[in-house]
Amino acid sequence: MKVMLFCCSALLFRASSAVAQNYTSYFTGDTADALTTPLGGVCMMGGASEFDPAMQWFLDRANGGDVLVLRASGSDGYNDYMYTDLGGVNSVETIVFNNGTAANEPYVAQRIQRAEAIWFAGGDQWNYVSYWRNTPVMDLVNAAIADRHIAIGGTSAGMAILGGCYFSAQYGSISASEALTNPMDADVAVDCTPFLNVPYMAGAITDTHYDNPDRRGRHFTFLARMVQNGDSTAYGIACNEYVAVCVDPQGIAHVYGEWPDYEEYAYFLRANCVSPVGPEICQAGSPLTWNRQGMAVKAYKVPGTPAGANWFDLNDHQTGQGGAWENWSATTGAFSAVPGEAPPCGTMAVTEEEQNGPVFRWNAATGMLRVAGLKLASDVSLYAMDGRLLLLAGADGTGTLDLRVPDELGSGLLLVRAESPIGPRTWKLVR
Repeated sequence: MKVMLFCCSALLFRASSAVAQNYTSYFTGDTADALTTPLGGVCMMGGASEFDPAMQWFLDRANGGDVLVLRASGSDGYNDYMYTDLGGVNSVETIVFNNGTAANEPYVAQRIQRAEAIWFAGGDQWNYVSYWRNTPVMDLVNAAIADRHIAIGGTSAGMAILGGCYFSAQYGSISASEALTNPMDADVAVDCTPFLNVPYMAGAITDTHYDNPDRRGRHFTFLARMVQNGDSTAYGIACNEYVAVCVDPQGIAHVYGEWPDYEEYAYFLRANCVSPVGPEICQAGSPLTWNRQGMAVKAYKVPGTPAGANWFDLNDHQTGQGGAWENWSATTGAFSAVPGEAPPCGTMAVTEEEQNGPVFRWNAATGMLRVAGLKLASDVSLYAMDGRLLLLAGADGTGTLDLRVPDELGSGLLLVRAESPIGPRTWKLVR
């Protein structure tokens, strides 16, 4: 035991003192790397104190391995909680980034590569975006998700960065009323620049602290911005402060909380699939109007229970258990949420689709997907529905690109992301 404790202390000294100006490491547990196979999954929490059953679910997905906590403020508050209070893991290490330079540190890279689960703490998500985007941290975390299927999760700011689009908070926070009053304001910092490739999150934007204050209106505005920019497949996932959403590798999102003792809910949003989809008025200096007969956004409101019994299917964004549908809309900046019905959305079983520019043609005989009508310099990303990046390619000088879809995918839904004439956009296609 004395030998193990000495090793832990030595590791902490080396990691924190040699490059203290860039990062600080806090280590708890066995210093030997656990050679286990992680079980995957995504855990998202609403931003108050962690809900133990959901956090235990997340730790169990490490399968007895090593947990890494990444943060840009605070210290070692998670170490004893995860390792001792809950348990079941080989070690817990917290690395606090004191500045963006830490993203290039070899030690940080090593710890990401050895982790079976990575947790993003709360704080300021702009620190995370500015410190990690387009750095080795981003690349290594994405590789760990895609290649080793590590578990991934976060709370508050840590949950905010898990979507394919995200509120970056580059200019600080923003209230629901401010967002609804001027949806194109720079403070409504909806960013879809590629960052983290989290399973089942490619077309989604998250929000937290949903009940304190009420953030439904600003989240609704985030979706309006996405649709206005061309994302017809715009989804949202949100949690009340003491609620957690845990997504298993099959895409089923279980909701944890203490309902019915408390009003604890998660919300799953989708732009309604009835055409026309986009906002009626979404422009700088004008209040948002996105009404569409009072059904602009369909929201599935799910009570969180201690066992996570209620769920929502992120494969179709339509099937669920234990929740109730609501219709969300806004007229001249006034937000409304009323009881509603499930969206009348069927699978888009099409081989050619044209929406604001690109045309998609699927050749079943050759397994090729031709994308035509792109902006000439556009990159095209092809994702599986679990969020895996399958390939990235660039259009030729004519705005046309032929993609060979990996045979092992079989049939199913694919996400194609590219530049349309009105900006970056995501399309959902059926193979």
